[in-house]
Amino acid sequence: MLLTDRYGAPAGLTGRHVAIAGSVLALHAAGLWALQSGLARVTPPQMVLPVQVISEMLVAQPPAPPAPPPPAPPPKPAPTPPPPKPAPPKPAPKPRPARAPVPLAIPDPTPAPNAPLGVTEPQPPAPPAPAPAPIAPPAPPAPPAPPAPPAPPAVIQPSSNASHLNNPAPPYPAVSRRLGEQGVVLLNVLIGTDGLPQKVELKKSSGFDRLDRQALETVQRWRFVPGTRGGVPEAMWFVQPINFVLKQ
Repeated sequence: MLLTDRYGAPAGLTGRHVAIAGSVLALHAAGLWALQSGLARVTPPQMVLPVQVISEMLVAQPPAPPAPPPPAPPPKPAPTPPPPKPAPPKPAPKPRPARAPVPLAIPDPTPAPNAPLGVTEPQPPAPPAPAPAPIAPPAPPAPPAPPAPPAPPAVIQPSSNASHLNNPAPPYPAVSRRLGEQGVVLLNVLIGTDGLPQKVELKKSSGFDRLDRQALETVQRWRFVPGTRGGVPEAMWFVQPINFVLKQ
């Protein structure tokens, strides 16, 4: 189905196509009128339109592409600034006028007639300088510190435990063993320089007279290592314990 517009022309055809189609129709109409009116005695040459032309008339032409926009005008060159004006030359300084030399004053030895006479007064003598203070004599040197006292000589107490003494143990009294008497006896013994007991005294009793007498008799027969003071033998008192203990 061929669509037409309001003028009877196929839709999509331009004015040029309409004009060509109108001309073709007008020629056909003139040919038909000539045949009917008898003017067509001589067969006029038939005009055959090529199919390609008709097809070109019916084919819609694409719209012409829009014209390209005009090129942008080239940018105007920046105006060149004018060259700077040269600075005006400075005026030369004016020379200063030279000063006239000042005349030097020449002293006149003759005094003026009305000049006052100066009187020179004698100055008082300067006071005498104070005598220097006497220098104190140097302090006498401090006396030397007294020497430290000598250390006391070492004292070594007597001893009864030396192995070469061979001191026998005191015998346990038979009555005291049977009665269960036991205790510790302390004796004060004065030992001479030869190691022999010079004096034996009871310092603390064991509580039993038999044990105390047995301790005194035994120690009087002992020998001791004498005590020394600074390496020299010396008679000294010595506390000798005697322990009586019953073994179970």
